[in-house]
Amino acid sequence: MTRDPRIDAYIEARADFAKPILAWLRDRVHAACPDVVEAIKWSSPFFDYKGKPLANMAAFKTHAAFGFWSRQELATGKEGEAMGQYGRIASLDDLPSAGEIEAQVKSAMALIDSGAKSPRAGKPPKPEAEVPPELAEALAADDAAAATFNAFPPGCRREYCEWIAEAKRPETKAKRVAEAVGWMREGKRRNWKYEAC
Repeated sequence: MTRDPRIDAYIEARADFAKPILAWLRDRVHAACPDVVEAIKWSSPFFDYKGKPLANMAAFKTHAAFGFWSRQELATGKEGEAMGQYGRIASLDDLPSAGEIEAQVKSAMALIDSGAKSPRAGKPPKPEAEVPPELAEALAADDAAAATFNAFPPGCRREYCEWIAEAKRPETKAKRVAEAVGWMREGKRRNWKYEAC
């Protein structure tokens, strides 16, 4: 059972209310996971298992926090109240029993052992760009530029549309439309100057 002296120092430097909380949580992690490796990451104590983050804890002015790296899979119902899964921990009474915490540590270990990756919330696709009327009119008059524009992926079309739409003065907008149509006639994307050859 390896204990990192930096975590000893971290606990010792915290407020008196937090010391027993952090020490108790640390003991629960070690009891459930004898192979745990302690570390300091982002200025807080971390517990790693098989080279992967397992859990972390921290202490603040009025509360402590503890959480598992696989937050979605090990939800406790107090997510969002503070860092971690147990909300604001002001005393040991705010935590589940030793058996419950240790069971959750073992569940977190099982997730790491299974190789399961935490699902990331996917970003919804951006809506299709609204084509500025000036650009729509210019494309209607130029079949080659229109064909290129329509063949672009949505992100490329959006770059042209946003670039033209953000122009404040009519002269600037007209200049950008003319440049855009010329570039599209040549099959160029909006930021063609920066693309690797």
